[in-house]
Amino acid sequence: MTLLSVAAALGGTLVGVIGFAMSYSTLSEVALSWGFSHGLAPWFPVGVDASIIAFLALDLYLIRKSTPWPLLRMAAHAMTAATVWFNASSQGEIGADPVRAASHGVMPVLFVIGVEAARRLFIAKAQLEAGTATDRIPLHRWILSPIGTPRIYRRMRLYGVTSYPEMIRREQELIGYEQWLRRKYNGDLKDASEDERLPMTMAAYGYTVAEALALPERQEREAQERAEDAERRRLEAETRQEEAKARAEAARLEAAGRLETVRARVDAETGQARAHARAQVNAAERAAEQEEAALETALLAEARARQAAADRKAADEREAAAAADVRAADLERQAAEKRRLAAEADRAAAAQTQAIETAEIAEARKRAAEADKAAAEIEEAARETRRRAAEIDRLAADEEERAATARANAQDAREREAEAELRAAEKRLAAAETERRAVEAEDAARLTPRQRAVRKVARMILAADGIAEQLPLAAIQRELGVTSAGTASEYRQEAADLLADGYRPEQ
Repeated sequence: MTLLSVAAALGGTLVGVIGFAMSYSTLSEVALSWGFSHGLAPWFPVGVDASIIAFLALDLYLIRKSTPWPLLRMAAHAMTAATVWFNASSQGEIGADPVRAASHGVMPVLFVIGVEAARRLFIAKAQLEAGTATDRIPLHRWILSPIGTPRIYRRMRLYGVTSYPEMIRREQELIGYEQWLRRKYNGDLKDASEDERLPMTMAAYGYTVAEALALPERQEREAQERAEDAERRRLEAETRQEEAKARAEAARLEAAGRLETVRARVDAETGQARAHARAQVNAAERAAEQEEAALETALLAEARARQAAADRKAADEREAAAAADVRAADLERQAAEKRRLAAEADRAAAAQTQAIETAEIAEARKRAAEADKAAAEIEEAARETRRRAAEIDRLAADEEERAATARANAQDAREREAEAELRAAEKRLAAAETERRAVEAEDAARLTPRQRAVRKVARMILAADGIAEQLPLAAIQRELGVTSAGTASEYRQEAADLLADGYRPEQ
């Protein structure tokens, strides 16, 4: 076989070289006669003959790769026919001297025959390696059985029977089974059951006698397996459904537990906020009461001190006025006594001498006038003392009024402070409620810890009048438990972007 292969390769190569050399010389002359230039004429046979070699080589390569393309083979044969025609017609009319024309065109044909032999060898080898090599039906069978052979050929091609002896064996088994069945039912196959007639029915579809007879049992077994598979799949589906329900219930319970935890935390925070608010309100009320008491004590003490000083001053002035009144009374009494004495003296003098005034009467009148003047001065001093006492009483009333006003202002301040504390407590309660709803929404959305942190910072920004720059980084670090100011700044920037995109805690 090796010697034959070497001889075939050398012979084919020699034939090809000689044929292409002869074709090159002939086609070059033809190209010049057809008007090709002296530069292009030598390349014309190279293009024609090289195309034949390229197409045939590429066809053999694709066959080797199990991807044949018939167009390459047809193109190579077309170019071979063209070069045969060109070589044969180069010597003039082909009919005038056919032998001479054939001598010029036979060499390319021989080369193509050699390539077709190699192609057949490659195809047979590839089919043997792939296990798809198909036996050919001998020519004598086509001649001896022209009616039954096409049926056998059809079965082999349609149902992948590659062995001709195997196909003959199947035909023999089918004929033998049919004869046995006729003998069993006395030549009447109508009495046979459908299962018994299966080999004749299924033979046209490539089944052997054994495969056809085993077909009902195999189909029943496969049907049973399909039913078992369907039942197994149904049970598996029920199991998966139960598992899914169990997982869903577990997830629901976990979510409910987390929700209860959040509610408990929010309720605790709300209770703490309310207790803190109540404590602050109570502390504010106690502080206001203490402040009011202190203020009242101070004002009352000052008012009492001022009242005591005014009372002492009024008492002193009243005492002085009383003393002045006493002195005035004494002076009046003395003046009256003197006036009485003077009157008596006047009456006596008048009695003695009505027209003469004595020195004693003039002196007495003078002393009476002085006594009247002193009494008037004392009266004026008493009126001044009473005026001062009235002024002191007025000042004390003003002080009392100012103290009452101060107490009223202090009460208003305490009420405003209590209202402010109440509003702050309500605001903290609303913030705690908003935080609870936000946490529930975040749990429902299954947000990541970073997304939760960014939303918490966004809520802190909203609490700071919606301005991100007004929220200190220290507050973010304290609230989120981060140590890096850069991380806190990133949280604040992401929260500001989130708010700019329309995020609100209720959403």
